[in-house]
Formats: sequence, C-alpha cells, structure tokens
Amino acid sequence: MPNPLRVGIVAGEASGDILGSGLIKALKKRYPNLTVEGIGGELMIAQGCHSHYPLERLSVMGLVEVLGRLPELLGIRKKLIRHFIDNPPDLFIGVDAPDFTLKMEGELKAVGIPTVHYVSPSVWAWKQKRIYKIKRTTDLVLSLFPFEAKHYAPTQQRVAFVGHPLADSIPLSVNVVESKKKFAVKPDEKIIALLPGSRGSELKYLAEPFLDTARWLSERLDNVRFVIPAANETRHDQLHKLIIEKYSDLNIQLVMKHSRDVMAIADSILIASGTATLEATILQKPMVVAYKMAPLTYAIYSRMVKSKFISLPNLLADEALVPEILQDQVKPEVLGPAVLKSLQDSEYKAYLRDKFSAIHKQLHQDADEKAADAIEVLLKDKGVIS
Repeated sequence: MPNPLRVGIVAGEASGDILGSGLIKALKKRYPNLTVEGIGGELMIAQGCHSHYPLERLSVMGLVEVLGRLPELLGIRKKLIRHFIDNPPDLFIGVDAPDFTLKMEGELKAVGIPTVHYVSPSVWAWKQKRIYKIKRTTDLVLSLFPFEAKHYAPTQQRVAFVGHPLADSIPLSVNVVESKKKFAVKPDEKIIALLPGSRGSELKYLAEPFLDTARWLSERLDNVRFVIPAANETRHDQLHKLIIEKYSDLNIQLVMKHSRDVMAIADSILIASGTATLEATILQKPMVVAYKMAPLTYAIYSRMVKSKFISLPNLLADEALVPEILQDQVKPEVLGPAVLKSLQDSEYKAYLRDKFSAIHKQLHQDADEKAADAIEVLLKDKGVIS
C-alpha cells in the first residue's frame, strides 16, 4: 500500500467546488490513502475533504463588496496558513480565487510545500504582471483554456493545459428529450432560462433587470415560460420572495439547482457572465450575457481590463459570438431585443451551433485525469513520491 498523501486545498466558490471535487476523485484513484483538508463545498466534502470553514464565506465578488468582509477573509486566510505551516501537507492546491489563494501558496511554498494553482488567473485580460507573482508563489498552474499558457512564457512558468471538466461531463451530442419530459415542455412552448448568478452580489444587481426583461418579453411573445434555477436554498428564498412581491403576473418557474437541465430545455438564455456561460456554450444554446456590479467597482475594473471580451464563449472563439451587455445597459429595452434576436434568427443560431461544437471538442480533454497526471509529475520532480 503506498504511503498516505496529505493534500491541502482551498476553493473559493461553487465553480471551484466542482473542479476541486473532480480533482480529489482523480487523485484518490492514484493514492487510496489520500487525506484532504482546507475549504470546500458540498461536492468536495462528499469526496472526503474536511472543510475548516463554509465555502460560502469566501464567495464574494467585487472590490467594494470585498471591503466589508475583508477582516473576516484575512482572518480565515491567516489561520489556514498557520495551520498548514504547523501541519505541512505534501501538496497545497489553490482552486481559482487568486486574490485569496495566491498569498497562501506563496507562504506555503516558502517553507518547502509544493503548490499548485488550479485555474489560471485572467492574466490575458488584466493585471498582466501577475505572472511574476504567480511564478514566485506557484510551482504549477493548471489551465482550463488552451490560449493561456503563452501568457506565462516570460517567466517560464510550469503550465499544464488540462481542458475543462464541464466539457467532459456533457456529451458531444446532447439529447434534451429527457430534460424536456422532466419539465413537461409543450411542443409549441418557448422556454427562456434566466440565470442571474449564484452569488448574493450578482442577484442584487441582476435579478430585477432579468425579471423586468422577462416581463418585456412576455408582452411580445406568446406561450413563453421563464425558468430560473436557484444555486442554493438562500438564493431560492431570495428569488421566491422577489417573484411573489413584484413578478407574480409572469409565467415563471423557480427550481432548486438543476441548472444544466434548465439550460438544456431553453430556447435562449439570459445569463450572468461566469462559468455558467461555458456550460451554455457546451450545450450549444443561444445566450445573452449580462453583468452589473457596484459603480465604483466597475469604474476601477473597466480601467484595468485589457481584453476586448468578458464572456467565455467570445474569449474562446476570439469573436463576438454572443451579446455582452454591461452596467447601465443592463435594462429590459436592451436585453429584451437581444434575447428576441437569439430566438428568431435561424441563420445566427446555426452559426452558433457550429462554433460552440468546435469549442466543446477543444476543451474535451478528460480534465480531472490530466490535472492529476500533471500533479503526479510535479510530486515526483519534488521528491514527494517516487
């Protein structure tokens, strides 16, 4: 029986929980005596990760929003760093959340613990000089997208392109019949999915504009149903209260989780920018991407971002495949017409399907196993395993 392998791991939000759980599962195949601890969500915990703090405590986005939580976040990080220095794991993995995890990686690497950062920070979009900090703090970057490695060339950073687990989990040809049965979709019914995000800060800025857009569309479309998947009970309760108070006149179905099924049955999706747009891409669905944040946060970010796109489908295609609507433009008179076009333009929809299919094939790499392979090579190089 091989020696036990101890891994420290920290994920910062729901998408990181997905990545972390798949990686833990792949590592367990190689190292049956694996023990894992840090911060993870339900999926990572189900794979055996001991989470010292609830994942939700780290799930905050935006410069202004973070300020109110900064003392708590810094306190959590300081305690975890001390814990891992006092109880050194064989490996530490930071899953995304670079503002939180890179500092941890640097402190732990300095005392001889091998470090991995899973999900390349967006160095191609903003704060390009972070590549030098990443080189100092991180032994290995696991990148989800093929265009990312070239941006690390100046530092000769060790980077492994592993693909994306979402691309692995969804068949190259998607059969939506079962999903349509589950939601009792009628043949002549139009389904529009609304995904205003999984964070509280996203709901704060996007839930009402998305629902206002649903009202705008319902006045122009017959036999339309709006379906909203809630990421968790907290978001479900927030959305349910809002719908009852202001939007009870609309044909809205609010469901707990099942976001993939909801996207699969949708004729079009109105969606917050983020990982969910990649899932919509892989499902080959027309979408309108929107994002809104605190005005001060946006003013700061907009001066820092160098990329011409914000949404993953456009970034991966290096082309404006889907509309991106930001800040003050996030209103029904802008969102509504864009959703209508995505529903009605058959030539555009066919073009999207071809482009989205190519993206899916490019990212279909068996990411969990490739990530575990790259980590195994690193551990051998560092002398942790033979």
